[in-house]
Amino acid sequence: MDIQATKLQLIQRILAESEEGKLQEVSKILEEPTVAYTVDGAPLSKEDVDNRLKKAEENIKHGDFLTQEEVEKKSKEW
Repeated sequence: MDIQATKLQLIQRILAESEEGKLQEVSKILEEPTVAYTVDGAPLSKEDVDNRLKKAEENIKHGDFLTQEEVEKKSKEW
């Protein structure tokens, strides 16, 4: 399928959609492009990545992290 056919198909599906939540998700995807993915494959926007970074920095600030040695020790127990 070429790009024009894909666009037309999307337009038709959007016009036929009646669930507001789905339309809001489509809008969010178009407004906030994906810049990364989680290990499970979920898309992340720049805002999502920034929020996760802030959370990680707070965790580090409060000592809530594992050292490399601790991670290696725990991985041997798996």
